[in-house]
Amino acid sequence: MQKVKIPRTVDPAKTAQKRLDFDGIIQVSLFKRLATSVASVKRDAEVTLSFGHDEQRLVVISGKANVQVDLECQRCNEVFAHECEVQFTYTPYFNEKSEEEAPEDYDLVDLNEYGEVDLIQLVEDEFILNLPQVAMHDEAQCSVDSNHLVFGDIPEEAVEEKPNPFDVLKSLKRE
Repeated sequence: MQKVKIPRTVDPAKTAQKRLDFDGIIQVSLFKRLATSVASVKRDAEVTLSFGHDEQRLVVISGKANVQVDLECQRCNEVFAHECEVQFTYTPYFNEKSEEEAPEDYDLVDLNEYGEVDLIQLVEDEFILNLPQVAMHDEAQCSVDSNHLVFGDIPEEAVEEKPNPFDVLKSLKRE
């Protein structure tokens, strides 16, 4: 089966009413913010999205996506491949009442001025949030041994004991 491009925006209510599913790709060129967060984006993202209603009759957008990116190891500064896989469940945000009714498992997604959800931005946000805070190889693959990380010598002035500024308080306590 050939993968098709995911639509940029959809009306979540109409799409959920039709119970549509999307299985396709999002091109690398559409991930501008993700590209600035990583060394490079290696391939198009594979995305599966499902629209429907839950037991509370809330519109639910659930899906999963994966993309391969290159990250720079913060230990050795070499680039390595990272598979970024995400799963998510959203419901549209209409007003504060919809925020209160939404189950904790759902994230809220804002609608644009036309009442539509930007699916590209939604998936890109998930990828950015799923990136590691500190990108590093596995220690076995990294060219730098973490046991030998030493950054300079401690100067002797720092090693010498300095007078405690609170010693003055001890003398006041005795009086």
